[in-house]
Amino acid sequence: MIRTFSNLLAAALLGISSLTWAQSTAPALPSPKEHFGFAIGDDYQLATYTQTEAYFKKLAASDRVKLTDIGMTEEGRHQYMLIVSSPENLKKLDRYKEISQKMARAEGLTDEQARALSMEGKAVVWIDGGLHATEVVGTHQLIETAWQLISRKDPETMRILDNVVILLTHANPDGQELVSNWYMRELKPEKRVLENLPRLYEKYAGHDNNRDFFIMNLKESQNIGRQLFVEWIPQIMYNHHQRGPVGSVLAGPPYRDPFNYV
Repeated sequence: MIRTFSNLLAAALLGISSLTWAQSTAPALPSPKEHFGFAIGDDYQLATYTQTEAYFKKLAASDRVKLTDIGMTEEGRHQYMLIVSSPENLKKLDRYKEISQKMARAEGLTDEQARALSMEGKAVVWIDGGLHATEVVGTHQLIETAWQLISRKDPETMRILDNVVILLTHANPDGQELVSNWYMRELKPEKRVLENLPRLYEKYAGHDNNRDFFIMNLKESQNIGRQLFVEWIPQIMYNHHQRGPVGSVLAGPPYRDPFNYV
């Protein structure tokens, strides 16, 4: 009877401790609207990278976040990656990174070892935004996604955080700063447009840096490539873009025959 009671008490305490981290994300963190002065997705409103960087640093106060500087951009800005997961997972990041590397390279692993590592490790999911500077939804979904993952306490969010290491990465800080400053220069919101940018998006390439991923000349590409293909090697990668409804062409399964038909 004593042993049974002890087991029940231990289970109860374990349950309480598992709930504690979900309820202890203090200090209170500002929502995007509280920080930027508008909700993400509001008409005629864009955040600059300077504002976004400041917000990321505020979110880093959460015990669900590790803010990582992955390198400098071509214009000398810091390029950040928010690593989001449960507090317990964040304490073991080095181990989960090691497992992801071993599973990706599969060098000298037996089937049994691979299965054991897959059970021990966590799914690593990459989510970037802002690669195309004028596709502004990409950057802004990154802000909103980070906020939702860090602030929510519902069972589904808790399950995701317990089982996944999420790498939220800003792909093009220089582009966001240029485009948002240009757009927000008009005091009257109705007059704000993205056309006629005063210069090309990228300091050297003259275009958004996704055109650089087979050569990797740019610092941003090198920073991202290091995380994707050397450091973390995520199992899932979300590379966000934006397209208007008119004239859109979406490529995805089921594919047409012949396969090169668009």
